[in-house]
Amino acid sequence: MRSMNTLTRADLAEAINRKVGLSRSESLAMVESILDHMSQALEDGENVKISGFGTFLLRDKGERIGRNPKTGIEVPITPRRVLTFRASQMLKERIAKG
Repeated sequence: MRSMNTLTRADLAEAINRKVGLSRSESLAMVESILDHMSQALEDGENVKISGFGTFLLRDKGERIGRNPKTGIEVPITPRRVLTFRASQMLKERIAKG
């Protein structure tokens, strides 16, 4: 099912197809719909929490001074919004078990 140790959209759709019995196109449409909904929520500034899996958090980073490692010259780093993921305790425990 998995290609090169990476879980893909197609792999998720295939799992839905086998477990739920939806057609492949319906399964892929469901995966796309979920991902679109999550992306839109993040774009709108909302955090996304999936119970038992983890939370996608948005953080606003302020302006700061950085240094070009090649030249050593200080340069300002502009403020920006970054996306982070914090795994749930349940997911951390499952990963630790292997």
